[in-house]
Amino acid sequence: MLERLNALYPVRYTALAVCAVIALLSLFTWVAFGVGGGWFLLFGALTALGVWDLRQTRKAVLRNYPVIGHLRFMLEYVRPEIRQYFIESDTEAQPFSRSQRSLVYARAKGETDKRPFGSQRDMKANGHEWINHSIAPTVLPTHDFRITIGGPDCSQPYEASVFNISAMSFGALSANAIQALNAGAARGRFAHDTGEGSISAWHRLHGGDLIWEIGSGYFGCRSDDGRFSEEKFVANALDPQVKMIELKLSQGAKPGHGGVLPGAKVTAEIAAARGVPEGVDCVSPAAHSAFGTPLDMLAFIARLRQLSGGKPVGFKLCIGHPWEWFAIVKAMLKTGITPDFIVVDGAEGGTGAAPLEFIDHVGAPLQEGLRLVHNTLVGVNLRERIRVGCAGKVVSAFDIARALAIGADWCNSARGFMFALGCIQAQSCHTGQCPTGVTTQDPLRQQALVVPDKAERVWRFHQNTLRALQELVQAAGLRHPGEITAQHLVRRVSDNEVRLLANLLPTTAPGALLDDDPEGEHAVFTTWWRRASAESFSLPA
Repeated sequence: MLERLNALYPVRYTALAVCAVIALLSLFTWVAFGVGGGWFLLFGALTALGVWDLRQTRKAVLRNYPVIGHLRFMLEYVRPEIRQYFIESDTEAQPFSRSQRSLVYARAKGETDKRPFGSQRDMKANGHEWINHSIAPTVLPTHDFRITIGGPDCSQPYEASVFNISAMSFGALSANAIQALNAGAARGRFAHDTGEGSISAWHRLHGGDLIWEIGSGYFGCRSDDGRFSEEKFVANALDPQVKMIELKLSQGAKPGHGGVLPGAKVTAEIAAARGVPEGVDCVSPAAHSAFGTPLDMLAFIARLRQLSGGKPVGFKLCIGHPWEWFAIVKAMLKTGITPDFIVVDGAEGGTGAAPLEFIDHVGAPLQEGLRLVHNTLVGVNLRERIRVGCAGKVVSAFDIARALAIGADWCNSARGFMFALGCIQAQSCHTGQCPTGVTTQDPLRQQALVVPDKAERVWRFHQNTLRALQELVQAAGLRHPGEITAQHLVRRVSDNEVRLLANLLPTTAPGALLDDDPEGEHAVFTTWWRRASAESFSLPA
């Protein structure tokens, strides 16, 4: 009943409507009977405030919730005092703490991210980490840190930023959110991953660099029966705006799980982007149909690279069974075919709705997955040939530094850039009722997200995060974030003991896996490496 009423009249405007009605009634009593002047001034002012809320462009919450939306900002204003004495610390809330969100908001708005009275973290707590500084710090000329992505078989390598927008599809995000992200990426010259929903008209509007993600539904390059279409792939892959192509094997939010976008949500715009019929259930299978073995997968990657004119082609996965990952690496060794890059998704990531068991109990967290991928490539002498990216709750400069220390070459962030767009972590993404217009297809709700303003915030968040990373790199006495290793980070393991991250995380000697006899290496290699086969994702009987 409420949904039907809301379709006719947005219930969230009720506070403004009530203010306007009371203002008119009090005006009538004031003129007719000489009473109610105070009420008219009060509710007339609130009505004027609501009209201003609808017309201003900086706060999406107020555009969607005129008058009543100010309660959020009032509570936010007094929350430090309330929290200090009654509720929680800045570092307690999940999935992202108030401190993390405030950092993103400040950097996106161009406000100071400096904090008085020192750290709010308990530096004696187990798990606290820091980066060692140098008494001979460096001075770097720029914060625009870049890496070259493209192996020996790539003829169009991409100079990527070390910080980019992670995969979020049009459909999961609104058209205005996609526009703002891409416009910000275009201004900052960093990459915007399309997500498996493919390239929409909104991705193309502002010309920002795209990483085209291809999932098991082959959206944007699928035939009528849902299989991969070379002809449609070429049409998108040769677009100069597409800089890299990413084959999605699995994602951190729900690895090993397909998906269905109900037909009611498959609008004309989404259907056009994905190459599916409008109004019909859009199915993303749990597995790919274009290949069934590691060898076939590597051949498919080589074919995609050829069809794209030599652009970097890689794949994304959340680590699950280690022998499946080992099988892919063995296929690289057997065929000589290597991807240009690999993106490791941590199980703690994810911007959309997923079953609770998948969110909490399926897939390897970023640290373990990323370290396994890095160590395996080192063990077969392929690490220098393949770039490694990662995603999984990366929002700050230290998050980036830590990921690079574990084994990444660059980082992607989804929810960090959502916060930059104005996301308030309402956790209603799957309902279509997003209060800030970020994760909704409701035309009225997403109008609250004003593209030029939010594009500016996306750009500022990226720039200010990299400036903070520059300061960390300089303080450590280094020349580039790529020089950060696990030797530079320290973790507290007890009240009276700290250890270098390098001494806590497993390592692999260069070339140690090439003879298929990984004696002395980590147990995951001694247990599964020999048994993995390039011919199959399954273990031999």
